[in-house]
Formats: sequence, C-alpha cells, structure tokens
Amino acid sequence: MSERHPNGFLRIARTPIGYREPSVRVRDYREIYAPTWETQALQQQGERCMDCGVPTCMGGCPIANLIPEWNHLVSRGQWREALRRLHATNNFPEFTGYTCPAPCEPACVLALGGAAVAIKSIERAIVDKGWSEGWILPEAPASRTGYRVAVVGSGPAGLAAAQQLNRAGHLAAVFERDDAIGGLMTYGIPDFKFAKHQVQRRVRQLQAEGISFRTGVHVGLDPPLAKLREEYDAVCLALGAQAPRDLAIPGRGLEGVELAMPYLINENRCQAGREVAEAITAKGRRVVVLGGGDTGADCVATALRQGAAQVVQADINTPRPQERPADNPWPEAPLTRSQTYAQEEGSRDEYGFETTAFEADAGGRRVVAVRGRRVTWEYSGRRRRLSKKLVDPDACIPADLVLIALGFRGPETGPFAGDNLALRENGTLAVGREDMSTNLEGVFAAGDANMGQSLVVWAIGEGRDVARAIDLYLTGESRLPTSIRTVNATTEWRMGL
Repeated sequence: MSERHPNGFLRIARTPIGYREPSVRVRDYREIYAPTWETQALQQQGERCMDCGVPTCMGGCPIANLIPEWNHLVSRGQWREALRRLHATNNFPEFTGYTCPAPCEPACVLALGGAAVAIKSIERAIVDKGWSEGWILPEAPASRTGYRVAVVGSGPAGLAAAQQLNRAGHLAAVFERDDAIGGLMTYGIPDFKFAKHQVQRRVRQLQAEGISFRTGVHVGLDPPLAKLREEYDAVCLALGAQAPRDLAIPGRGLEGVELAMPYLINENRCQAGREVAEAITAKGRRVVVLGGGDTGADCVATALRQGAAQVVQADINTPRPQERPADNPWPEAPLTRSQTYAQEEGSRDEYGFETTAFEADAGGRRVVAVRGRRVTWEYSGRRRRLSKKLVDPDACIPADLVLIALGFRGPETGPFAGDNLALRENGTLAVGREDMSTNLEGVFAAGDANMGQSLVVWAIGEGRDVARAIDLYLTGESRLPTSIRTVNATTEWRMGL
C-alpha cells in the first residue's frame, strides 16, 4: 500500500488514459482507447483528488458515484475495495468508463482553474482491474421472494433493473426483440467505441445470478403486453428511444438517403458476423452526416473505416464558443467547443448548415447532393436556438450517401397502441415522478422510454430507480439503494428543464 500525498493535485499533472493514434485506429474496428494503462500511474492520478468538503464531482455525476471514495482507495492501492464502492452506485462501470462523456470532470473543483481529476480514466481502470483479477463474480440472492418481474428491453436500463430486482430476490426475465442482448450497447454503439465482449461477460454474470434472457421476442406484438401482465407480478418497460427524428423535405425517398441507426446497426451486425438484409457501405462514396451529436460522430467514424472517399458532418448549429459563456457557470457542464474522436480521424465540418432538400441524379433515383442554406444563430443561455440570420441561401454539399443523425423522438410505442399506455406530449411514456409507474397497474417504465434520448449513465440510474420502485410495489418495503431521485431531486432537474 502506498502513502497518499496530501497535495497530489499540486505536484502531479493530469494524465488520463490515452487514445490510439487517429491515423492508426481508423484502419480497424478495435477500441479507439489505449488498450493498457499502468497501475502506478493511475494511483498517482487518484492522488490528485482534493477530497473536497462538498464533492461537486458527485453532483455532476447523474448517478452520484462515490468518486472521492474510490479516488482515495485507488491512490492507496486498495483496488478491490475501490471496485466495491464503484459497484455500490453503478452496476456496469465499464459501460460508463468507456462511453460516458464524464460530466463529473468539469464539475471537479480542480476544473475551476486547471485540469480536473481524470475521473473517467480511474473508473475504467478500476473495472478493468476487477475483470482481469477475477474479482467480478455472480452474486446470487440468498433467498427468493416468489415474485416474477418481466423486463422489456436489454439496454443499460433494462439490465440494471433486472440485476437489482434479482438481488432483491425476485425472479427477473429479460425480453429483447433483437437477436442479441445489450440494446444499443450491442447494436448502436460501434465496436471501436465499446467492444461487445464487455456486454457478453456481464450477461454471463447476470445469467449465473439467476436472470433469464429471451431474444427475438417483440413484446406488444407477440406476446402482447396484456399476456405479460397476466404471467408476471410486474412489468418494466425499458424500451429505449429509437423512434428517429426524420427530415420531411424534397428528395427524402431517394436511394442513398438513410437513417443513422439502421446504418450503425447494419455495421455492428456485419462486425459480429450476423446476417444483414442489405449491406449499407460508405466505401468509395462521398458521405454527408446530418447531425452534430454522438450518433453523428459514430456515423462519421464508421464511414471512415468503411473507406469513404470523403466524409462531411453537417450541423445546423453554429460552433460553440471556445471559452465558457458567462451564463454557463461552473460546475455546470461547459457549453464550449471540443473536438470529437471522429473529427480527429479526418472528417470535414460544416456548421450552420440548414438542410432544405436532397438533389437527385439525372435519372431521379439516387442522391447526388445535399442542398441547404448557411445560417448563424442567436442562442439562449441553455444553447436553445432563438433566431437565425441567413448567410447563404444556396449552399450545396456533394453526396452519394446521406446519413440522418438528428436524434430520437422517444420510444417506439406502436406495438402498444391497443394497451392505452399514457404518453407525454414529447412521446415518452408518462410515469409517476416518485414511483415510476405507468397508468397501467403493475407496469413501470425507465431509461430513455421515460426520459427521452439521454446518456448511458442516466439509463443505468433509471434502471436502479425502477427496480427499487417495483420492489416497493411488490413487497411494501425495499432494501435496494435509495433512489438517485433523492440526490438529484426531480426528473425535471435531470432532464435540464
């Protein structure tokens, strides 16, 4: 055990786990992150934690991870105890350690005038070491309650809910419409951002704990929701939010204009050696990705790996400022400009591009260009668009493949049309603020189906929350961890409303 230096933040520079060189990693589908890290180096990074009296990093973390605790434990070489404290609030820390944008880091006190603690790297290192040392083992419940719960959806929210319910002694069964477990962790996020063996080993752990999984089951159609309600004591809908935002503009039906998620799923299936109806490839093509978010970045990086001739990412927004705006104070996540991993790999950016039409070839069948206008925007304090100024009314980007990555409207609720599930105006499932129940008795909802499109870390927290709510519903009491709603107050706060 090493001695912790009380002023580590003064003498040790921030050194997070790095990334592979863009020019190298773009040639393959292996994870973009450095595959190895040094134990001693990460322990020193843990020493940089100031152990603040008010841990603002925990306030920045959507699931209130016990960050100062496991920073301190890592700095002293107590890795196994650090893993235990990490798992206390996060069922799948590798999901977040590899994919989370880490809102905890800009909330770190050190970020006020310097470099934040490398929290995300320490989190990843803890769980990496946990797997390599064999510390992560199945934890089956000592006894069973006799209650049965159906979890619909196997993304982070569904898996977290199932594991928590199982540990409370209930029999949890997970239903997934795809042919593999994991939701968007398996078929949405590319392999080079998150290797799929990381999902598979968690599924093996959950199976060993007593959770059952059924793939290829489209609940709502076969079986209908009513049948699940008859057979189970409670149902959790963790459907995700895969109903896409589309563009109803001229030329939308042209060949070569695709939605982002089918494109990403297609490539993930190809990488896994699974069947695809028709391969969608960017090889040799001029690709335009519409949308500046994470899904858009994943499309850019995938197209580059497929051998695109050119990739342009077009964003309707004007670039964010380099410096934190005055109305965006610490510890809020900074609304400043930063380069994505995909931009590092060689795409071209087009900001302030408002798409108006897709142009067809001479035969009127395939797309050859994206038409639009260039604009600048005036924004509110929360980066909401208020008004725009026209800069160029006739802009054009050549394109052989267009990928629409404009986000998602909410869950796909069509299969439940006859069940009278109440929805909010934004298309998400309407649930009680405190008990996460829908308007149907014994039916609960969590994750993006409740919150709308969000982060993996939110989904895990929602899964933990709904498990406690269901446990209370079934037994009248619960020993599962207190809901993070107690920490973060309300759903509205969480959604930034």
